[in-house]
Amino acid sequence: MTSITEPRAGILADSPAPASHTASNEQVLICEGMMDPESCNQCQSIAAEAAPIEAVDSQDAAMNTKLNWLRAGVLGANDGIVSTAGLVVGVAGAAVTGSGLLIAGIAGLAAGALSMAAGEYVSVSTQRDAERAALARQRELIENQPEAAEHRLAGLIVHDGVSKILAQRVARELTERDAIGAHAKYELGIDPDELTNPWHAALASMISFALGALIPLFAIVLTPAAIAVPFTMIAVALALAITGSVSAKLGEAPVIPATIRNVLWGIIAMLVTYGVGYLVGGVTP
Repeated sequence: MTSITEPRAGILADSPAPASHTASNEQVLICEGMMDPESCNQCQSIAAEAAPIEAVDSQDAAMNTKLNWLRAGVLGANDGIVSTAGLVVGVAGAAVTGSGLLIAGIAGLAAGALSMAAGEYVSVSTQRDAERAALARQRELIENQPEAAEHRLAGLIVHDGVSKILAQRVARELTERDAIGAHAKYELGIDPDELTNPWHAALASMISFALGALIPLFAIVLTPAAIAVPFTMIAVALALAITGSVSAKLGEAPVIPATIRNVLWGIIAMLVTYGVGYLVGGVTP
């Protein structure tokens, strides 16, 4: 191979000049003195002998999205369990039974589910607007300053541990293929084609909250009044143990402490609301 005495245009200033080749059956290390290894006969021969490489789509983004949805669903169900349990136990503490307790529980379920949906819609819409604005800024940079945008992309790739010369080539190829997608991935950490839908998030939160709220509601309404409150507390504690352990596993956190915290605070909430209901019911004519 012909030795290189000065770097090609576009190569970072501190790039080493000597060329070197190292090969294995699965990897080709690009010669450090060339911007385009395809122009090097030795690199071409190494690549021809290497094992063929096919493009593979990463499943990390899709898996993370699914885990986030599942985690949000578990947390929504957890909120439904705790808030509705606190409501019906508090109403029961005021000596309200039968249809009055059922109406209070259904009203709490509906109000909580709609509140969760509205809050999730607003939150995700705000996030989506921010992501769209960031993508618009990236698009403007690429259109107005393409060289600066490509140089910045190369710097981000270097930050991931890639050599500077190889990072420049990768940045150039990514820019030619999908400049917005490349900058969105490396600069913003998002996929411009998979922005979260606020309507989907709102619906998922509403359904998960309602499903969780049904547990204490059914437990207290379908149980004899004499044991309704303690039975509901037991049912809620078991449900919170499940949601606590599932959320801990999804977050790769210790299961036992997370489960204990979840159950403990749920029981505290029910005891407090029962006490408030008992006091209010005792002074209300």
